[in-house]
Amino acid sequence: MTAETVSGSARPYRFRLGAGLRAASDAVPPSGLVILGILTVQIGAGLAKNLFAVLPPSAVVFLRISTSALVLVALALPRLRGLSRRDLLVGAAFGVSLGLMNLSFYEALARLPMGIAVAIEFLGPLSVAVVASRRKLDFLWVALAATGIALLAPWGKAAGASWVGIGFALLAGAFWASYILLSAAVGGRFPGTTGLSFAMVVSVLVTAPVGITTGGLDLLSPEILLLGLGVGLLSSVIPYTLELEALRRMPKRVFGILMSLEPAAAALVGLLILGEILHLREWAAIGCVVIASIGATKA
Repeated sequence: MTAETVSGSARPYRFRLGAGLRAASDAVPPSGLVILGILTVQIGAGLAKNLFAVLPPSAVVFLRISTSALVLVALALPRLRGLSRRDLLVGAAFGVSLGLMNLSFYEALARLPMGIAVAIEFLGPLSVAVVASRRKLDFLWVALAATGIALLAPWGKAAGASWVGIGFALLAGAFWASYILLSAAVGGRFPGTTGLSFAMVVSVLVTAPVGITTGGLDLLSPEILLLGLGVGLLSSVIPYTLELEALRRMPKRVFGILMSLEPAAAALVGLLILGEILHLREWAAIGCVVIASIGATKA
């Protein structure tokens, strides 16, 4: 999962792309970059879910965040000189929300199909978009999203893993909303990309106790480390770069509309990579969330 918002405003960072990569990205339409970024995020989530067979979700989160942090710190070493105590506290809160968001989402991913987990989590950025807009029409999108979640709930079934998974997905959405709000503050306080790299380091510290405890020595396996690097690159570094390049060349409103397709993309990747077959009711629910997200994002 990426750390983005529906509107794209939660990513006020810029990576320094190499000349070759920049030239290659310029040859692709910005909408194509967004779609490619969405797919890499979901493929990374699918790869992470496959790792659940050998590692607990919390250990996979720690592995993903650690590898992502190494890459991001190499790209932009956090510079703390000149920052106030309040700046550092905001940056730390940003990192805590990022770590807890990923922990919650991976716990949901372990209990729910990808498409359902992402659709429920998407209520976080959707809520931020609706609150920021305050249009009367937004009540329609809220009702539509609520209908989608009601369709996903396991009514008539014994409360168990599905309910727990939904709870973790809702919690991940709440942390995603806080991440979006803190992101704007961090972007104004930290120079360049250093706010994100600082937050990633904090996230490593947040997830380390539970990740190391549950993962143990398995985290040192060369094969698992390589897979963790792949998850980190696919879930964070590559999509961040692609989407930021897309934002450079397209309006944020259009970017937000395209990002609203993420729950549907998650369902498709879950089907193709993990063999997760959703019923018609679940596809309808995901469709409700996608349409609500597009409606709330569109000006």
